Amino acid sequence: MPFLAPNFYFETYAGASIDFLLEHGIKALVLDIDNTLEPYENAEPGVAVRAWFSALKEAGIQAAFVSNNGKERVETFNKDLGNIAFYKAKKPFAAKVKRAMREMGVSKAETLFMGDQIFTDVLAARLAGIRVALVPPIKDKTDVLTRTKRLLERPIMKRYFRRNKKDV
Repeated sequence: MPFLAPNFYFETYAGASIDFLLEHGIKALVLDIDNTLEPYENAEPGVAVRAWFSALKEAGIQAAFVSNNGKERVETFNKDLGNIAFYKAKKPFAAKVKRAMREMGVSKAETLFMGDQIFTDVLAARLAGIRVALVPPIKDKTDVLTRTKRLLERPIMKRYFRRNKKDV
């Protein structure tokens, strides 16, 4: 698997079903928030996201948030979920990803990272030595930096889809 390519690709976070996670030995998820679970403008998790987290908890799968966003955003989103959460994580640096795993008491083999960006989320997971699932952004920003990053992600994902026999 190329270093910047994800291990898995889902159309939404919900593609990581309980059955999928258990089948792959996943006991903990480390998750990005913005554009992975909800768009930037949704301060709190919606009904579907809450139901997914409830199902994770019922199945004994832990979760932690590792976000580059600020304290208020992360704490507001996590308020009712009560997961381990880190803000201003400085992804792609992996320190907060590793700390989340330590606090959950899980090994690298038991952990899956999920995010929407290759150069922050996938890279942070790779540097932490864990598997990673990529989802397309829910609602992408249109600023020059984001558009440039998305352009650079395209060849990586084309190769991923070719290797995994999926349509782009």
